[in-house]
Amino acid sequence: MTVLRGRIGIVVGASSGIGRATALRLAAEGAELHLVGRAQDRLEEACQAVRSTGGTAHCAPLDVTDDDALRDLVARVASRHGALHMMVNGAGVEHIGTVADGDPVLWREMLEVNVMSLLVGSQAAIRAMRATGSSGHIVHFGSIAARTDNTGVYGATKAAVHALTSTLRKELETDPIRIVNIIPGAVLTNFVRHFPEELMNGFLTSHGFDGDFRRGEVYTEDRIAQIQRRARDIVCSADDVARAVLFAVTQPPEVNIYELFVRPARNFS
Repeated sequence: MTVLRGRIGIVVGASSGIGRATALRLAAEGAELHLVGRAQDRLEEACQAVRSTGGTAHCAPLDVTDDDALRDLVARVASRHGALHMMVNGAGVEHIGTVADGDPVLWREMLEVNVMSLLVGSQAAIRAMRATGSSGHIVHFGSIAARTDNTGVYGATKAAVHALTSTLRKELETDPIRIVNIIPGAVLTNFVRHFPEELMNGFLTSHGFDGDFRRGEVYTEDRIAQIQRRARDIVCSADDVARAVLFAVTQPPEVNIYELFVRPARNFS
């Protein structure tokens, strides 16, 4: 627990999935973290998981689509510690559906969470890092969906993330602030809770599990780990992605890690 000792970070979307796994990885290396998420009970569980391994975590429950609340949190964290070294924009949501018959309410949610919260969080982090004279990293999560066909509105939001990441990278070339785009392939997390039941139950039964998935249901971390181990060749774990984040944020500012792809051994279809 020495690589990130003394480093201050914010992990948005830390209540589950990749955000939670990233918080555990960074805290295990000594970082002091502020964990952000909407689901207060799961966020508190994530904070407790970090503390149980000897890490330091503070819970910051808020709606990431509340621009003022997110800006205020970032500013308060930087002011409290006199520094901000890591901003992990890990909030994300996907609603599968066609454009022809889709629901604009769900489209708007994906745009607000996947794009706008990332923009607001990144801008706030840049201002905080500059104000405190901190060198640091801002982490975005793109998706292989932005590089493949027929991925709908979700793919469009991730294409926006890729474009914004490259734009910010250019803007920050003269700052000691690096932007990295982590691009996962198929990863098994509670991100799939909005997926169609037919799709997920087909996946479960093909790997020897009961087809007991119900749309909107939140699985326990143990249940996700159990399924992921059996489907290891076609889905990554959240920790696979978290290790890529750890690699990126432990590089010096002179090293510019543009993108890191994290994919399973075989394509998921």
